[in-house]
Amino acid sequence: MSVRILALVGSLRAGSHNRQLAEAAVKLAPEGAEVELYEGLADIPFYNEDIDVEGNVPAAAAKLRAAAQGADALLLFSPEYNGTIPAVLKNAIDWLSRPYGAGALTAKPVAVVGTAYGQFGGVWAQDETRKAAGIAGAKVLDDVKLSIPGSVVRFAETHPVDDAEVAAQLTDVIARLHGHAGTSVAA
Repeated sequence: MSVRILALVGSLRAGSHNRQLAEAAVKLAPEGAEVELYEGLADIPFYNEDIDVEGNVPAAAAKLRAAAQGADALLLFSPEYNGTIPAVLKNAIDWLSRPYGAGALTAKPVAVVGTAYGQFGGVWAQDETRKAAGIAGAKVLDDVKLSIPGSVVRFAETHPVDDAEVAAQLTDVIARLHGHAGTSVAA
C-alpha cells in the first residue's frame, strides 16, 4: 500500500529554495511513499467565511481541500517572512481547517520543514506553522523537524537534492512522516 504525502510550499517564487526542497522531497520519497507537490496556492482567495459556503466554495479552495483529503499526510515547507509564517501557507491551513471539526487536516500526520536565509533556518515560521496546523486539527509531528539556515548561500549553486547532508536529513523526515502516515492508514 502506497502512502500519499501532499507537499505545500509557503513561497510562490519560482526560484524558491523551499520549492527546491519540496522538489527534492518528491525525488527522495522512499518506496511505498509518493510525495505530491501541490500547485495552485496562489489561486486560493484569502479565507472568508462568507465565501466558504457548501456547494459554492471557490474552485481553487475546493481543489486544495480535495487534494488534502486524498492524502495520508502533509509535508509543509515554510520559509520565514518577517519572522513568521508566510500568508499563502497560513491561508491554505485556514481553508483546510474548515468545516470546523471536520476539516481536511483533521487527524492527518503533518510535518513542517524549511529553509531560510537567516542563521536559524526559519524556525520561528516553522514553529508558527506547526501551531496553526495543530489548532486546525492536524496530528503535528513535533519531533520531525528540519530547519536549514543560510539558504541563499547554501543553495546558490547547488539544488537541495544534490546536497548530501540535506538529502539525508530530508529523506529521514519523509521516512518518519511515512511511518506515521502508514500507521494512520492501517488503523
